[in-house]
Amino acid sequence: MMATPRNKSVQKAFKMLRAFQEPNEWLTSAELSRRAQLPEASGYRLIQTLLEIGAVIRDDRGRYGPGMLLVSLSRYVAHERLLRDAANTILEDLAAELDLIVHMGVLEDGMVTYVAKAGTNERFLVHTRVGTQLEAYCSGLGKVLLAALPAHELEAFLVEGELIALTPNTITDAHAFRDEIALVRRRGWAIDNCEIANDLRCVAVPVIDSSGRTVAAISSSDSADRMTEARLSEVRDALAMAARAIGAQIYRTSGPSPFRLPAVGTEAPLLRSGKARSIGLPGRQPH
Repeated sequence: MMATPRNKSVQKAFKMLRAFQEPNEWLTSAELSRRAQLPEASGYRLIQTLLEIGAVIRDDRGRYGPGMLLVSLSRYVAHERLLRDAANTILEDLAAELDLIVHMGVLEDGMVTYVAKAGTNERFLVHTRVGTQLEAYCSGLGKVLLAALPAHELEAFLVEGELIALTPNTITDAHAFRDEIALVRRRGWAIDNCEIANDLRCVAVPVIDSSGRTVAAISSSDSADRMTEARLSEVRDALAMAARAIGAQIYRTSGPSPFRLPAVGTEAPLLRSGKARSIGLPGRQPH
């Protein structure tokens, strides 16, 4: 049986639309064509078609931006459901491989919202469910998602509330937290080292879209005594492979991993020395 031929015009149109990288970005026809890797003449003709159907709009300086057609179409896409449906089978297979619980989360109003959960761990119960939230500053998922924020948004997060110690390992100093996020950005993954619960250690990695942006994070946890550095490294690598598979499923991404995966402990010790401030009320408290 012959394969159905691909419509190259449709492919080019979507390449052009994906050339926009920011919601408020305005670009010339030539700039869009270069980003989409299309000849300027054919890019211009394509943009005129997109303009006619409302997929892009043009300002009085002749620059183009995303149009209302994209807004109206996006109303019919539930982002969290799309992530969950695309990831479920991958997460279930990963949980079975690791014999651990695996979570997927997104950042909402400074908190992590669980959008998917797979697996069981009879040795170490994790009382979570899809739709519930947890603190971002002391969780592996949260650190990965916060590391993807622009600098001004991360600063706004730190200003909005105090980092309350949930365990002696919780990072509560803003300067130390910035250093932690910088480390997550350098290595591409994060650890919750008994920071949200005394005997829970977690590792998390980002899910990346086709433009390289973090859209979600996936993690796995176990008791601190079982999640040794060697085991953590193994779990982290399995998570990274699953994250790539999820990205390929949703965004048709391909190629090498965007994460840097050195051996655990080569850039910074896993266990930090020192203690946080005395434990206060659970969760962040507004300033």
